[in-house]
Parts: sequence; C-alpha cells; structure tokens
Amino acid sequence: MPTFAAVDIGSNSVRLKIARLTRGRLHPVHEDREVTRLGEGVFRSGFLSPESMAETVKVLRRFHRAMQQAVTDPVRVVATSALRDARNSQAFLEWVRSATGWKVEIISGLEEARLIHLGLVSNLRGDSSPTLMMDLGGGSCELTVSDKSQIRDTVSLPLGAVRLTDEFLRHDPPRKGELKRLQGFVAREVNRIAPRIVAARVKSVIATSGTAAALAATASHLRKNGSRQRLAVSLAEMTRIAKRLSRLPVEERRKIEGIGLRRAEIIVAGAVVYHELLERCHLKGFRYSPLGLRDGLLAQMAAEYDRSTRSGKQIESERWESITRAVAHYRVDIKHALDVRESAMFLFSALRSVHGLAPEFREWLSAAAMLYEVGDYLNRNGHHRHTYYIISNSEILGYTPQQRRIIAAIARYLGKSRPAIEEAPMKAIDPADRPGVQKAILLLRLARALNLGRSRAVEKVRVSQRAGEVKLTLVPRRRMGVDLELWAVEKDAAYFREVFGRALSTAAE
Repeated sequence: MPTFAAVDIGSNSVRLKIARLTRGRLHPVHEDREVTRLGEGVFRSGFLSPESMAETVKVLRRFHRAMQQAVTDPVRVVATSALRDARNSQAFLEWVRSATGWKVEIISGLEEARLIHLGLVSNLRGDSSPTLMMDLGGGSCELTVSDKSQIRDTVSLPLGAVRLTDEFLRHDPPRKGELKRLQGFVAREVNRIAPRIVAARVKSVIATSGTAAALAATASHLRKNGSRQRLAVSLAEMTRIAKRLSRLPVEERRKIEGIGLRRAEIIVAGAVVYHELLERCHLKGFRYSPLGLRDGLLAQMAAEYDRSTRSGKQIESERWESITRAVAHYRVDIKHALDVRESAMFLFSALRSVHGLAPEFREWLSAAAMLYEVGDYLNRNGHHRHTYYIISNSEILGYTPQQRRIIAAIARYLGKSRPAIEEAPMKAIDPADRPGVQKAILLLRLARALNLGRSRAVEKVRVSQRAGEVKLTLVPRRRMGVDLELWAVEKDAAYFREVFGRALSTAAE
C-alpha cells in the first residue's frame, strides 16, 4: 500500500498531510500544521525575513521526521504566494533542500486553484450545479467555478490575509481610514471578476483554508443556536462578523472560539475579503471544507500511481481540456495535431519493445504531438524555440513544471537540430529522464514525418521487426502517393540507429 505525503508552504502557515492509498481511496495517516507567517513583510519589502525562514525550516524538519516514521513513498512539497513574490526565494529553497533533501516547487496561482479544486472534487460528493470554490490564504485568494466537477473558470487575486494586513492595517484595532482603504482595494480587485462569477450562476459556495474555518467558527459562536450549520456562514452573518471583528482589539479577537492566537492578527483582513466577495458577487453565503491544496497534491500523486482512481480520471480530463484550449488559443491546425498524435500513439505501442519507455511518456508524447506547432503563433522563424518557451512557461493545467519541461523538450527538436545534453532544454530535465526524452523526440519526429503532407495520404502503417532492424511499411489511401512521407521517415533512419541501436527501413505497399 503506497503512502504519499504533501507539504503546503503557505504565506501564513505550513501544512503536512500523509495518506495511504488503499483500494483506490486515500486514507489519512498523519496531519500537522504550524503558523510560521513566512509571507510577513514580503509583500511590502519583497524579501523573506531570516526569522520567518528559520521558523519555517524548523517546522519542515519536524514534518520530515514524521514522514520518515510513516515510511512515505512519493513526497511533493509546494510553495505559493510568498515564494512567488519574494526576491530571495532561491535562498530559502536551498535552505530547505539542505535541511530535508526536498526540492520545493513554487506553483502559480492558477495551478494552486486547480489543485484545490482537485482535492475537493476527489473527496466530496459530486454536484451537478455550478459551484464556486474560494480559498483565501496568506498571500492570495483563488476562486474557481466548477460545473459537473470540471473547472469552468479560475482566477487568482492578490487578496491574502497576511498581504492585506501588512499593507493596510497598522493599528489595533484598525482605524476607520485604514479599513476604508482596505475595503476600497479589495472592492477594486473583486469588481474585476465579479461579472464572471455572477454570470456563472453558482448555486453553492465552498470555502477552504484557515481563515474560512475561523469565520465559520465565529459565526457559530455568535449564534444563539451555535450547533446548527456550524460550517456555514450567510452573507448577513458575514456582514456582522466583519464589522464586529474590525472594532475589537487583537486580544479580544483571540478570545473568540475558533480564531486562535495567530489567526486573530490577520482575521480582520480576511473577513473584509469574504464579505466583499459575497456581497459583490451576489452570493448567499459559503460553507467551510477542511479540504485544500494538500488534498489536491495527494490526489494527483495517487492518480499518477493508479490512473483508475477517481482523481486519475479527473486529471486526464483537466489535462485534455487545457491542451485543446492551448491548441485553439495558438491557432494550431487541430485536425493535423490529432493526426500526428494518433501516429505517435501508434508508434509508441508498436515499438514498445524497441523504446522501453515508462508508461508516463505516452501521455507526455501525446501532449507534445498536440502542441508542437504552438510556436508558429509567435513567428515562423525560430518556431521550435518559441514552442519550447510557450509549453514550458504556459499554464497547461495538470502537469508539474518538470513535466511541462519534458513535454516542451519533446516538441522542441522536430527540425534539423537534435537534442544535446549541454543545451538548455535538456539540462532543465532531471538526468534520469533525459534518455527517455530523446527516445520520445524520435517517436514524434517519425509521427510528424508520417503526416508531413497534411493530406492523410498514409492510411495505416505496418511495423515488422527482425534481428537488428525495424521496417515501416506505409499503406497509402486510394489514389494517393506517400513519396513525401517515405522521404521524411528515411531522413531519420541514421538518428533511429543512433538512439535505438537498430536499422530503420521503409517501404510503400
């Protein structure tokens, strides 16, 4: 039974969750959380403070010991808004690596939103009506509209509770002028996206993260029948809570059950954000869920281990939708892309005994086949380099940064150049994956060659193998020739021998 661990390094707190995969379902084994306020000061100065870094690394060492005791398999560690903004983030990443051996991924706001969505839909009962998912962290606020468990819209706003507190609230309790400026800033950001939320006609709202938990606990505390709807907060309640909390000094806020000592320092800003979101997006309220980013990370790891899981199907759908959106955005010929993909998938299966690639390369090859022409959108000259840049830097949801770099490298070398280890696209890939990437590049070159005329001249390909030789027999469509495709495949015969150690021959039937 594989055991996975997910670490979320947020701007306010650091969280760990360990879960074991049993019969296609994740079962929690251990959870831990600590407020380290890593983002404090970042949003004004642009730098992580030595104190917050030291405190966070101390907690991460504790998490590392817990993982060793639980004997975890894959571990994924991600960082969010504070690390995205900090100019000295690399120093922190090196500190974490030396202390724990972990390689931290700094994920974008949109990827953060996708993972939170994955964590929710993988663990909650499906809702056929549009749902808004809200996650307000220390540095940013992620909003995702989900319909039938699919992402329909997502946005990341700079409305984190730590960020806003640092920027606007200097006195305890906050002064009227400070609150007015804070509300004005939040209103401006929310108004930019409110029409999209209103147009989505969401029927329910799910809020995650510690701020939502504290507000739900506060709402329950202030009710006369506090046990009812403990995890839900209405707009009317949110209005009262935001006003009440803004008038209390921090010591009084700490006495409210559910807020906590450190959360009390930033809860006013968080309450203002939730109030503005509910009011300006015409929402009736929200219900709190303890699920979040770390649950999405665990679901992703479980899906990569076993694609038959519920999250595996979810990720496949997200990836395909994201790829087809990119194809449309960059004006790629979708019919040709699908033809090249079909040929690539055929070659991957037919030559499995030759290339010996791991199963995950099939999906990376598929994505590269769909996207290898995106560079043409920028400029036909140097389009292969543009393709690499677009794929490795775009928000193609569902893939890690390392996986995007692999897909980008596979799509990069389809011209005259061949991959060399000293070149940047190959150096950016983990050494263990480089031989596989070279093989996948060659498979895509052959798939492209089989469709070079863009006329679907090749009806099918027969593959035969004899000692030391692979033969591709091209069967043309009726009244069509395949001379161009034969010529293109034969051009890679020497490269085929170099990569696979076998001769490649071709023929037309």
